[in-house]
Amino acid sequence: MDVRLTREALKECGFDCKLSIARNGAEALKMLRGLAPFEQPCTPDLVLLDINLPAKSGREVLAEIKQDPQLRGIPVIMLTTSRAEGDVKACYDLHANSYLVKPLEFDAFTELMRGVRDFWIGRAVLPPKPVLRSERP
Repeated sequence: MDVRLTREALKECGFDCKLSIARNGAEALKMLRGLAPFEQPCTPDLVLLDINLPAKSGREVLAEIKQDPQLRGIPVIMLTTSRAEGDVKACYDLHANSYLVKPLEFDAFTELMRGVRDFWIGRAVLPPKPVLRSERP
Protein backbone atom coordinates (compact mmCIF):
# COMPACT_ATOMS: atom_id res chain seq x y z
CA MET A 1 0.00 0.00 0.00
CA ASP A 2 1.22 3.49 -0.66
CA VAL A 3 2.29 4.65 2.80
CA ARG A 4 2.30 8.36 2.01
CA LEU A 5 -1.18 8.22 0.50
CA THR A 6 -2.50 6.26 3.46
CA ARG A 7 -0.98 8.69 5.99
CA GLU A 8 -2.54 11.64 4.15
CA ALA A 9 -5.94 9.98 3.85
CA LEU A 10 -5.98 9.05 7.55
CA LYS A 11 -5.02 12.60 8.49
CA GLU A 12 -7.61 14.09 6.12
CA CYS A 13 -10.47 12.04 7.57
CA GLY A 14 -9.44 12.66 11.17
CA PHE A 15 -8.40 9.08 11.91
CA ASP A 16 -6.08 9.85 14.81
CA CYS A 17 -3.98 6.74 15.20
CA LYS A 18 -0.44 5.56 15.63
CA LEU A 19 0.59 4.09 12.31
CA SER A 20 3.30 1.43 12.37
CA ILE A 21 4.73 0.67 8.94
CA ALA A 22 6.43 -2.53 7.80
CA ARG A 23 8.39 -2.43 4.54
CA ASN A 24 7.57 -6.04 3.68
CA GLY A 25 5.65 -9.07 4.90
CA ALA A 26 8.54 -10.61 6.83
CA GLU A 27 9.13 -7.34 8.66
CA ALA A 28 5.42 -7.08 9.51
CA LEU A 29 5.51 -10.45 11.28
CA LYS A 30 8.72 -9.55 13.12
CA MET A 31 7.11 -6.29 14.23
CA LEU A 32 3.98 -8.03 15.49
CA ARG A 33 6.03 -10.62 17.37
CA GLY A 34 8.72 -8.28 18.70
CA LEU A 35 11.56 -10.08 16.97
CA ALA A 36 14.85 -8.31 16.12
CA PRO A 37 15.22 -5.51 15.26
CA PHE A 38 12.00 -4.63 17.11
CA GLU A 39 12.30 -4.32 20.88
CA GLN A 40 8.67 -5.03 21.77
CA PRO A 41 5.80 -6.76 20.02
CA CYS A 42 3.44 -4.38 18.23
CA THR A 43 -0.13 -4.61 19.54
CA PRO A 44 -2.32 -2.93 16.93
CA ASP A 45 -6.08 -2.48 17.13
CA LEU A 46 -6.19 -3.57 13.50
CA VAL A 47 -3.90 -4.39 10.60
CA LEU A 48 -4.18 -2.92 7.10
CA LEU A 49 -2.52 -5.44 4.83
CA ASP A 50 -1.81 -5.34 1.10
CA ILE A 51 -1.69 -8.59 -0.89
CA ASN A 52 1.36 -7.45 -2.85
CA LEU A 53 4.21 -7.29 -0.37
CA PRO A 54 7.86 -8.19 -0.90
CA ALA A 55 9.61 -10.94 1.12
CA LYS A 56 6.29 -12.51 2.19
CA SER A 57 3.03 -11.86 0.41
CA GLY A 58 0.06 -10.36 2.18
CA ARG A 59 -1.66 -13.75 1.96
CA GLU A 60 1.29 -15.42 3.69
CA VAL A 61 1.29 -12.77 6.41
CA LEU A 62 -2.48 -13.13 6.85
CA ALA A 63 -2.16 -16.92 7.13
CA GLU A 64 0.54 -16.62 9.80
CA ILE A 65 -1.40 -14.02 11.78
CA LYS A 66 -4.56 -16.12 11.79
CA GLN A 67 -2.67 -19.32 12.72
CA ASP A 68 -0.86 -17.69 15.64
CA PRO A 69 -2.89 -17.89 18.89
CA GLN A 70 -1.30 -14.64 20.10
CA LEU A 71 -2.17 -12.71 16.93
CA ARG A 72 -5.34 -14.26 15.48
CA GLY A 73 -7.72 -11.94 17.33
CA ILE A 74 -6.31 -8.84 15.66
CA PRO A 75 -8.66 -7.75 12.86
CA VAL A 76 -6.91 -7.86 9.49
CA ILE A 77 -8.26 -5.68 6.71
CA MET A 78 -6.95 -6.55 3.28
CA LEU A 79 -6.45 -3.24 1.46
CA THR A 80 -5.37 -3.82 -2.11
CA THR A 81 -5.91 -2.90 -5.74
CA SER A 82 -6.91 -6.43 -6.74
CA ARG A 83 -10.55 -7.11 -7.52
CA ALA A 84 -9.75 -10.65 -8.66
CA GLU A 85 -12.32 -13.11 -7.37
CA GLY A 86 -9.55 -15.59 -6.56
CA ASP A 87 -7.74 -13.06 -4.37
CA VAL A 88 -10.94 -12.13 -2.52
CA LYS A 89 -11.84 -15.79 -1.91
CA ALA A 90 -8.31 -16.73 -0.84
CA CYS A 91 -8.15 -13.91 1.70
CA TYR A 92 -11.53 -14.75 3.22
CA ASP A 93 -10.54 -18.44 3.27
CA LEU A 94 -7.52 -17.35 5.32
CA HIS A 95 -9.89 -15.51 7.72
CA ALA A 96 -9.40 -11.90 6.65
CA ASN A 97 -11.85 -9.73 8.56
CA SER A 98 -12.59 -7.64 5.48
CA TYR A 99 -11.37 -7.06 1.96
CA LEU A 100 -11.30 -3.54 0.57
CA VAL A 101 -10.26 -2.41 -2.89
CA LYS A 102 -8.24 0.80 -2.92
CA PRO A 103 -9.82 3.46 -5.12
CA LEU A 104 -7.58 5.36 -7.49
CA GLU A 105 -8.76 8.84 -6.49
CA PHE A 106 -7.49 10.42 -3.26
CA ASP A 107 -10.94 11.68 -2.18
CA ALA A 108 -12.44 8.22 -2.62
CA PHE A 109 -9.53 6.66 -0.71
CA THR A 110 -10.01 9.18 2.11
CA GLU A 111 -13.69 8.28 2.22
CA LEU A 112 -12.77 4.58 2.39
CA MET A 113 -10.44 5.29 5.34
CA ARG A 114 -13.24 7.27 7.01
CA GLY A 115 -15.44 4.19 6.66
CA VAL A 116 -12.71 1.99 8.19
CA ARG A 117 -12.43 4.41 11.10
CA ASP A 118 -16.18 4.69 11.60
CA PHE A 119 -16.78 0.95 11.53
CA TRP A 120 -13.66 -0.64 13.05
CA ILE A 121 -12.94 2.02 15.68
CA GLY A 122 -16.35 3.65 16.12
CA ARG A 123 -18.81 0.76 15.93
CA ALA A 124 -17.14 -2.63 16.09
CA VAL A 125 -16.37 -4.07 19.48
CA LEU A 126 -12.77 -5.20 19.17
CA PRO A 127 -11.26 -7.99 21.24
CA PRO A 128 -8.95 -7.01 24.07
CA LYS A 129 -5.42 -6.40 22.91
CA PRO A 130 -3.45 -9.60 23.25
CA VAL A 131 -0.59 -9.77 25.68
CA LEU A 132 2.12 -10.54 23.17
CA ARG A 133 5.26 -12.22 24.32
CA SER A 134 8.43 -11.71 22.40
CA GLU A 135 9.90 -14.88 20.94
CA ARG A 136 13.39 -13.72 21.89
CA PRO A 137 15.36 -16.13 24.05
